[in-house]
Amino acid sequence: MERANDSTFSGFILLGFSNRPQLETALFVVILIIYFLSFLGNGTIIIVSVMDLRLHIPMYFFLSNLSFMDLCLTTCTVPQTLANFKEKDKTITYGGCVTQLFIALGLGGAECVLLSVMAYDRYAAVCHPLHYMVIMHPQLCLQLIVTAWLTGFGSSIVQTALTMTLPFCGKNQVDHFFCEVPVMLKLACTNTSINEAEVFAVSVFFLVVPLSLILVSYGHITSAVLKIKSAQGRQKAFGTCGSHLMVVIIFFGTLIFMYLQPPSSYSQDVNKSIALFYTLVTPLLNPLIYTLRNKDVKGALRKLLTGELLSSIMLLSLLEMNYFQ
Repeated sequence: MERANDSTFSGFILLGFSNRPQLETALFVVILIIYFLSFLGNGTIIIVSVMDLRLHIPMYFFLSNLSFMDLCLTTCTVPQTLANFKEKDKTITYGGCVTQLFIALGLGGAECVLLSVMAYDRYAAVCHPLHYMVIMHPQLCLQLIVTAWLTGFGSSIVQTALTMTLPFCGKNQVDHFFCEVPVMLKLACTNTSINEAEVFAVSVFFLVVPLSLILVSYGHITSAVLKIKSAQGRQKAFGTCGSHLMVVIIFFGTLIFMYLQPPSSYSQDVNKSIALFYTLVTPLLNPLIYTLRNKDVKGALRKLLTGELLSSIMLLSLLEMNYFQ
């Protein structure tokens, strides 16, 4: 990157919501509360999924990875945002911006792939229950998770390199609360049509394709649910599927709005609000919708809080030690 031929270049200024200072205090409190609840919810899912042996099945394996991605995504953006609310100096170093961009892009891409994998997992469970454990065997689950992580961060390396090697010619005011590709492209003092075409192609791959696969999977699930004779069973299944789809549509819808809209139609105030949804709201909703309402997770959490789960793990460990002795 050409740093404006200025040896004093120290990074970027994240303007955030400074154009509306009257909202900053309220936003600080709201974002802090959401971040705390999201951290608590996703952290709980990870701990419970690891500690309770009954949850060592594909669905919770995927969900714990989703929680870890959400936890990392919020931690990547929120602390810097909260610090900037309270500091007059709203700068982020060049290295910090590169790191933030790389992690956010990698986690975003990986989560898009993972959500399509989870939809396929639900399709296999609902439409082929007798063959579910054969279809979703441990080796395949591990391969799917590795594919999600590698695909997301592999793409992130390319996107981050293409974005941060652009000449910015001294423009260092980022009109956003974190470093994001569309905003960084607006700072470039050169033709960015190639970069915009690359962003569009990558967005189609990570947003349109996974979302299409998710909708196809839930279409098959809906067809199978309609065959359930019990009205109560159908209602329960539709309630679960509906809540899952709601979170998916919020996540993909906000990202599609951000990355697939024409550059000329960018409205930074709207984009900042949209970005809050996929960096804060969906990481909060995911544990609530996918797991914390689940009776198995509730049971494991109850045992964890009462100490029963820890006692069971210690007993199992002692039995294994005695067995091998």
